[in-house]
Amino acid sequence: MNAAAPSRGIDESPWARLYREFSESPLAVGGLAVCVVIALAALLAPLVSPQNPYDLAQLNIMDGRLPPGAHPQGGITYWLGTDDQGRDMLSAILFGLRISLLVGVGSAAVASMMGTALGLIAAYVGGRTETLLMRLVDLQLSFPAILVALMILAFLGKGVGNVMLALVIVGWAGYARTARGAALVERRREYIEAAECLALPRWRVIFRHLLPNCLPPLIVIATIHVARAITLEATLSFLGLGVPITEPSLGLLIANGYQYLLSGDYWISFYPGIALVITVVAINLVGDQLRDVLNPRLQR
Repeated sequence: MNAAAPSRGIDESPWARLYREFSESPLAVGGLAVCVVIALAALLAPLVSPQNPYDLAQLNIMDGRLPPGAHPQGGITYWLGTDDQGRDMLSAILFGLRISLLVGVGSAAVASMMGTALGLIAAYVGGRTETLLMRLVDLQLSFPAILVALMILAFLGKGVGNVMLALVIVGWAGYARTARGAALVERRREYIEAAECLALPRWRVIFRHLLPNCLPPLIVIATIHVARAITLEATLSFLGLGVPITEPSLGLLIANGYQYLLSGDYWISFYPGIALVITVVAINLVGDQLRDVLNPRLQR
């Protein structure tokens, strides 16, 4: 009789298990593939775009508001049409993705580092430090994110850096609360007590021993935060308080074509909107599957 086949969980590394469980969802794998394609398209936009939409020497005002598929004599084919300035919409979307992804990923990275550090410190130190930090978190989370971001940008003005700063300010509190909750669970574990018995410095206990065991929920939040930051940036740019017109994002492209919707030139806003929806949905699919994989209680 043949020996029973060993369980696939035996001697399986954490990365192998993560890969196996993540790949069980076709939607998540498809979302990850779309994210990779979008990231590559944005990164290689200067090389793959039919036109540099922000080089005035390449624009022709006579090609303004051409429908999708138009091919003016002696010019390129505008597969997604042009806007009122004669910019190729396909090229504008690829360049707009660069700004949207920069703002989303950059703000999520800074907010995660700031919020995670404060949350871990609050859980480990406790006392008045924890009370003060958590009251700041509660105060931050009591206001709508879009309202806080609007107030900050109304004071600071437009700019990619200012938008990222506003999104960091409205996003750090979620990381701090999650990191504190995860750290409180790990705070009294044996490995933390052993590290304290060895008289290791506090910073080493927090960031060398406590942090790695609190990462799974923070990774999930960071993934979803990228999609949320991209959506918030698009909203702010649509309202005229986001990035300047010289560095347009998807939200600003949508705003530029909004006034032409009633005249029938739908493509100026429609295609950037589709690109925004696809980007956000793909990132959320990846984040949703990561949540199921990294949290055993949610595994199907």
